[in-house]
Amino acid sequence: MEPIRSYIGTLRQTIDQLPVEHIARVVETLQAARLNGRQVFIMGNGGSASTASHFVCDLAKNTRRSDLPHFRVFGLTDNMAIFSAYANDEGYENVFAAQLANLIEEHDVVIAISASGNSANVLKAVEVAKQNHAITVGFTGFDGGRLASMVDVHVHVDSHVIEHVEDIHLMLEHMIVKTLKDSLNDGFVIAPNIEKTPASNSHLR
Repeated sequence: MEPIRSYIGTLRQTIDQLPVEHIARVVETLQAARLNGRQVFIMGNGGSASTASHFVCDLAKNTRRSDLPHFRVFGLTDNMAIFSAYANDEGYENVFAAQLANLIEEHDVVIAISASGNSANVLKAVEVAKQNHAITVGFTGFDGGRLASMVDVHVHVDSHVIEHVEDIHLMLEHMIVKTLKDSLNDGFVIAPNIEKTPASNSHLR
């Protein structure tokens, strides 16, 4: 029983340290993307790939309203044919960047999920996003890795326990989607113009 209690207790402490204002900025960024018809791309590896797919599903389906545009959201982990083709022919480090290069437009949103913050394929895709003046969001754990200093909005889970980091990343996507739903149900629309979103928000890291 003690390992279970310890897991829960440490997880609770980590949740209490989450940067709420950074999470709110992700909500604002996504709502602005929705209202301005911008695309949202989400990616990650392993457990983070699963969270990315889950995020795409929830954002696309659970936020629908007949009086508002739907999210234009895409998972870069979900097409195994193109994913494996790029991995085989151009290297695993290019599986996200190569997909993104074909689709990304200015002011789109790219969400990168990486517990270590050092996944080479994630970092290369963020570089492509920045070159095309997209808005970048990073979900990290551990010490944040290189991703922490690259993105416009950084949501850091302050833990070196991979299971806790992945637990909380999934919780974050649920929290963000529910906040988007609740704000719309309350008649409150956030951040009407993504073009006014600063290209860099280093104070949010």
